[in-house]
Amino acid sequence: MPSTTTPRLGAHRTPAARLGVQVVHDLVSAIVTGEVAPGDLLPTETELCENFGVSRTVIRESMKRLEEKGMVSVVQGRGTQIAPQSEWNILDKVVLGTMIENDETLGILDELAVVRGQLESSIAAAAAGARSDDELLIIHGHLDTMHATAEQREAFAAADVAFHFAVMDVAGDRLASGIARSLSKRAGESSRYYGAPGPDAVRLTLDEHQRVYDAIEAGDAEAAAREMRDHIALAWERRRIRD
Repeated sequence: MPSTTTPRLGAHRTPAARLGVQVVHDLVSAIVTGEVAPGDLLPTETELCENFGVSRTVIRESMKRLEEKGMVSVVQGRGTQIAPQSEWNILDKVVLGTMIENDETLGILDELAVVRGQLESSIAAAAAGARSDDELLIIHGHLDTMHATAEQREAFAAADVAFHFAVMDVAGDRLASGIARSLSKRAGESSRYYGAPGPDAVRLTLDEHQRVYDAIEAGDAEAAAREMRDHIALAWERRRIRD
């Protein structure tokens, strides 16, 4: 028999324009952290209105957003039930961001690095077989910017991302690139993703990007895939904060 759990939420107040956003974020957080578990029923609409101090319209819109994220389902005659994690839209900005935010073990970021490595290795291989001289100039331009901003953390990180996205543009694999971009953006929004890279991180990152570029320029798909996969794994290993 599913239980009905009232999340300990809504104690703070936010501007009216952001109430719905805050309600969704707080409920997603409650689901992600297990405060409400799969199979549990959310409180009634009236209880949620009182809990968050918002109108029924805000709660109803928030429930629609949660349904779109695959986190709840409406069970006729019983209420709104928490869906199993297998049904969540993991690539959703709020869902993935909240999972990263609440994952003390960094397990989600570990998984993200593996998936990124797999996707971007295939993307790099495709780019090696499709690149034109003009496209190589664009990719190398981002590499040049990385060198020029080696001592400017934010600018260097932006050029790093631009390098990866340029490779995706060359590959032309819309689905793989779209997923990879989404993962990269969600991870980049968390300070935990940047961790503690160490004093040699910039030099090692530049060396790895150069090897990726060289393989793409040479049209060596196998090498491009290997170098990209190794770079993503090694970069995360350098940044990951240990217990």
